[in-house]
Amino acid sequence: MKNDIKFMQRALVLAMRGLGRTSPNPLVGCVIVKRGKVLAEGWHKGFGVDHAEVDALRKAGSRARGAIMYVTLEPCSHWGKTPPCVKAVLDAGIKRVVVAMKDPNPVNNGRSLQALGAKGVQVVCGVCEAKAKAMNAPFTKFITKKLPYVVAKTAQTLDGKIATRDGDSQWISSIEERRSSKKRREEFDAILVGINTVLLDDPRLNAPAKRLRKIILDSHLRIPENARLFKGTLPGQVIIATTKKAPMTKVARLRKAGVEVMVCPAVKGRVNLKRLFKELAKRKIASILIEGGAAAVGAALKAGLVDKYRVYIAAKLLGDERARSSVVGLDIAKVAGARRFEIETIKRIGPDVFMELNVI
Repeated sequence: MKNDIKFMQRALVLAMRGLGRTSPNPLVGCVIVKRGKVLAEGWHKGFGVDHAEVDALRKAGSRARGAIMYVTLEPCSHWGKTPPCVKAVLDAGIKRVVVAMKDPNPVNNGRSLQALGAKGVQVVCGVCEAKAKAMNAPFTKFITKKLPYVVAKTAQTLDGKIATRDGDSQWISSIEERRSSKKRREEFDAILVGINTVLLDDPRLNAPAKRLRKIILDSHLRIPENARLFKGTLPGQVIIATTKKAPMTKVARLRKAGVEVMVCPAVKGRVNLKRLFKELAKRKIASILIEGGAAAVGAALKAGLVDKYRVYIAAKLLGDERARSSVVGLDIAKVAGARRFEIETIKRIGPDVFMELNVI
């Protein structure tokens, strides 16, 4: 129908209202329409609360009978934290369901659409599918590969430097960029940095309105026990990934203080990131923002764990080969072997330029 795209686009906008709040569940928006007019709208507001379909159906009430439902993801057909949405759709008397994409979760993955069709509901799937898949790429990776969705972020000069030779980095980027990047931390379940970032900058690693898990790569457990990132945290909120080289007395002290210390397998003396990320996924960490430093970003890229790369470029030059580069450790000998990216977004933030790139 000619209005399918219009109403699905509205459902996609609604779904994005849950960004950073629904993990490890997906982002879902729903619009219920009758005779060309919107009866009700809903979206998934958080893990464990009503799904978008139920939210919209509750608002529509008895008016939903004979209406059309537009939903960005195939309704669930199984019990989880909430009852199956398929039953709610059938009980409400919806006559037509338009879906953007199938649920990548093997528990559903087309079964709900078949169940609805078997009960006489007209089903259409694939409207605005590309946008829906892009929006829920983190959920899809988490549910199908059992790995977190990973975004690496750097703030650098025009010549790709993040600090001077002596480690001074405050401030390469503008205040507008810093506000923007701190706010965007809220999209993620966790933020990850390497120990050198902690030792050089002593960051808090907080977001304005969300309590993030904080993950530190620290092979030798050098982290100061009075680091600012510990302040105001809950037990288990800070995760330190270390190796057998860590002093066990310090491991015990940190654990007693409520820090989760994970002793991980090592690769060339460093934490095995693939093994670590699999363990983090088991802890329901579905998305991670890597904010530095250069070695952590490089190691994640080299391990093939990064899905997107965000770069804030300041209109500044350091011009010193000894200044610290934004990424190290890839060890690429030929230009032909350089890591390649697909540019998704370029925009200006204050005096800086922001780029978001997909890893090819």
